[in-house]
Amino acid sequence: MIILIAGASHTGKTLLAQKLLEKYKYPYLSIDHLKMGLIRSGNTDLTPMDDDKLTAYLWPIVREIIKTAVENRQNLIVEGCYIPFDWAKDFDQEYLEHIKYRCLVMSEKYIRNHFDDIKKYADIIEARQDDEGCTLESVLAENAETLKLAKLNNVDYVLIDGLYEVNID
Repeated sequence: MIILIAGASHTGKTLLAQKLLEKYKYPYLSIDHLKMGLIRSGNTDLTPMDDDKLTAYLWPIVREIIKTAVENRQNLIVEGCYIPFDWAKDFDQEYLEHIKYRCLVMSEKYIRNHFDDIKKYADIIEARQDDEGCTLESVLAENAETLKLAKLNNVDYVLIDGLYEVNID
């Protein structure tokens, strides 16, 4: 089984991947780690700020990793914000049968009521080097855009609105 966890920044993608690893013992691939490895090694001139270009650059690599895992009957969790909303078009049905996708999105109400917690738990799994760009306004805007695109592309999403609970089963 391949589990794809997408969504806006600070929605808990990495934490969910870690919890699934602990529960199911499936390894996970952080697309952020792949991104930074390629940037730091000089394999791309892109920077961490080139979000749209990074999706176009990283997705073909991640897509083929997913296909290889399916072909080898291996389980894998892939998490990150660089999974395009139209991801399914890149897979034949024989692959899609082995892939679960969830996009994490926080509601405006949740963000406004829990922004201090969002900031407080930003480092729970990974130490963020610079989180100054995480503002109430940026989190609201990114989640609104993510929800719009999830609906437009008819993908499975989890709307975090009250109690923060995410279930992949």
